[in-house]
Amino acid sequence: MSEIASHSHETGQQVPHLEFESSQNAEWHLKNKIPKNPTLDQRVKWHIEHARNCSCPPLDGEISEELKKRYMNTHQEFWIFFNRNDHKALALWAADCAEHVLPFFEEKYPEDPRPREAILTLREWINTGKFSMPVIRGTSLAAHAAAREVKEEDNAARFAARAAGQAVATAHVPTHALGPALYAFKAVAATNPTDVKGAIAKERDWQFQRLPENLREWVDFWVKQKQLKFLPKNLYN
Repeated sequence: MSEIASHSHETGQQVPHLEFESSQNAEWHLKNKIPKNPTLDQRVKWHIEHARNCSCPPLDGEISEELKKRYMNTHQEFWIFFNRNDHKALALWAADCAEHVLPFFEEKYPEDPRPREAILTLREWINTGKFSMPVIRGTSLAAHAAAREVKEEDNAARFAARAAGQAVATAHVPTHALGPALYAFKAVAATNPTDVKGAIAKERDWQFQRLPENLREWVDFWVKQKQLKFLPKNLYN
């Protein structure tokens, strides 16, 4: 991950780190003890699953360096630096990003609940921790189906539905949280053709005000890596 200065996006509003679980997941630890004299592969696997399931602080030291060698610049990278609480905080931010542009869809298609249901499904997972792959996948696909069904000229509505479909998938893979942020950029760009840069910059600031500070550098790096697939060159600076 690049050494991006996260403070460059701050606009005066401080967002505290969200605490969903105040202690370690004792039940998970009890059921998933690391083997005696574990191999390196066993240690790596255990620590990735530990980050997914527990609110313990991120790892450091030798195993952290091994995780970086194996997983940097992959979908598993998140678990090198962050834990279960951070995953939920990121998902909450993804839901907020998607919901912020959802009116672009609902104003045109008020009878179609699919994108909102995707966001509500994500919020339910954040609140309860109960994960169902069929439910997550189903609501994500439904939101994307809604996007495909909008009229050809309703670009902002399409991008808003896509944002919702990407957001709910964050419950499964943290990097899906980048999707609602990027599709939100496309949505506001579509509604502000005379000032695309300004619209994107305003949306970007809104998003980062709501992102927990400890996640900002990681999110900023990945958004910049992905933005060229979503936006015309030089619109994101």
